[in-house]
Amino acid sequence: MKKLDFILGEKILGVRVTPLTLKIVFIFIILLLVSNFSSNYINLTLNRGQQLKLMNRLLVKDLKELHIFAMNQYEIYFFNQDLEGTIQVIIDNAKKQLTGEKSVAFGVNSTGEILFFASNNNNLNIFKDLDALKILNDNFKKNITEGTIEFNIGENEYFGIYKYHPRWNNFIIRGEEKNEFYRETQVIFYNVSIIIVILTIICAILGVYLIKRILRFVKIITKAIMEMQNSNKMDLISLEGASPDEITYLGAAINATSSTIDTLMNIFKKFVTKDVALKAYEEKQIRLEGSKAELTILFSDIKSFTFITEALGTDIIQLLNTHYDNTFKPIHNNDGIIGSIIGDALLAVFGTYKSNKNKSVQALDSGFKIQDETAKLREQMKRVKESLEAKEGGLTEVQEKVFHAVSLEVGVGIDGGEVFYGNIGSFSRMTNTVIGDNVNSSSRLEGLTRIYKVPIICSSYVKEEVENNSDKYTFVEIDQVFVKGKTQGKKVFWPLITENISSDLLDSINNFNTARDLYYSGDWQESKRLFKTIDLPICDEFLVRMLEDKPTNWSGIWSMTTK
Repeated sequence: MKKLDFILGEKILGVRVTPLTLKIVFIFIILLLVSNFSSNYINLTLNRGQQLKLMNRLLVKDLKELHIFAMNQYEIYFFNQDLEGTIQVIIDNAKKQLTGEKSVAFGVNSTGEILFFASNNNNLNIFKDLDALKILNDNFKKNITEGTIEFNIGENEYFGIYKYHPRWNNFIIRGEEKNEFYRETQVIFYNVSIIIVILTIICAILGVYLIKRILRFVKIITKAIMEMQNSNKMDLISLEGASPDEITYLGAAINATSSTIDTLMNIFKKFVTKDVALKAYEEKQIRLEGSKAELTILFSDIKSFTFITEALGTDIIQLLNTHYDNTFKPIHNNDGIIGSIIGDALLAVFGTYKSNKNKSVQALDSGFKIQDETAKLREQMKRVKESLEAKEGGLTEVQEKVFHAVSLEVGVGIDGGEVFYGNIGSFSRMTNTVIGDNVNSSSRLEGLTRIYKVPIICSSYVKEEVENNSDKYTFVEIDQVFVKGKTQGKKVFWPLITENISSDLLDSINNFNTARDLYYSGDWQESKRLFKTIDLPICDEFLVRMLEDKPTNWSGIWSMTTK
């Protein structure tokens, strides 16, 4: 199959793409053969005409000699009356003129009776070609006593000349068999044909090499386009070493088009999600459609953004771009897509791509990487601040405010479940979105990071899915809450990287779990005592709550009044 593809071209979408070289060589061979065989045949035909004229001259000479000899023999016969001997002498003389195996010389009267018949391998008593005999008789009646004649002897066709002999009252005919006469020219034709075929094969091989050499970049361009079509990815065609001709210009034009499409595709990807861009590229259209899908949602927000905006003014755009440049990378590296950006808030979706990795694990990996990148930015700003303080001996109030503003802190909330994912809007303007309670929940969970003073908070859905697929993370149950707008309590969790948990931190977590359970059960007094002994920031919120009396009909679930 590969050899067939190499010769006849590869199949694309069930259609075989025939190489241009094969078409050119095929047409070239056909035209070359037709031209050579036609020339050979025309040359042969013209040569036959000349040969026929020459043969007629020779036959006229032979017939003239035979006619004179027959006249002389008739005079001898007139004196000796030896017809048989005279006829035999005429035959013997005529045979001297016969060069071919089927050459003939004979005399025939108007009724077809043979007077004499000279041949190297035949004998004839009656001339049976009635059509030729009729022509002879008709011409004789018109006083035409000599000329050319075509006749048959048995299955053989002859051409020749004749002349009427009045003494013998016979038509003396000198003829040559056609096939025998044309045999040499046919042999020449066959030999020349063989030479033509051999030369054509040599020219074809040489032509294939030369045409492939000349059109080599056609194959390179075609192969590159096929690869682009199969991979659905635009690329540039290497034209190194190409001569300045139309084919090279075609390749350059394709490269220019490819570069333009690739640029537009990259721009397109920056304004829509990656999966939508790839689907649009493959299907050549974008439809208003969507479907239910089980996804994991990450929501990230910059803390104290109002203060930062007031401190930086329009420079906030540069800070946000730096922050998002660091934030997008871990999300994309974990097969996440950016759902939307609203100022300082970021929504990312995981699970839209087919992957061997769990979507909630990928979301948590991204969340921790976002925190790491933000911490690096804070550390970088801290070094700049220390350098400036060392250089100038201190900072002004405005400088202090700016450095405080650029020391970003972000909160991350992660939830998951069944949501609607797809394109909404109109055919003139549409956007890709994700809709569902779990989307709103991820935003609420991010808001809780400010209350509980932890970087990341996730739901029980994320906790259970991660624990079923990885032991990388440990989850601390923080609280049971009614988030604003919801009537059903929800457990929230603080994820930690397992290998980073020290023994002291583990002791603090265990003590926190005990204090939290006492808090759930309503024993606030003992719970408060334990919370005060635990060095974890999440304890502060519980201590503040327990400054007031326990709510009536306490169920262990706290109702949040803010988002």
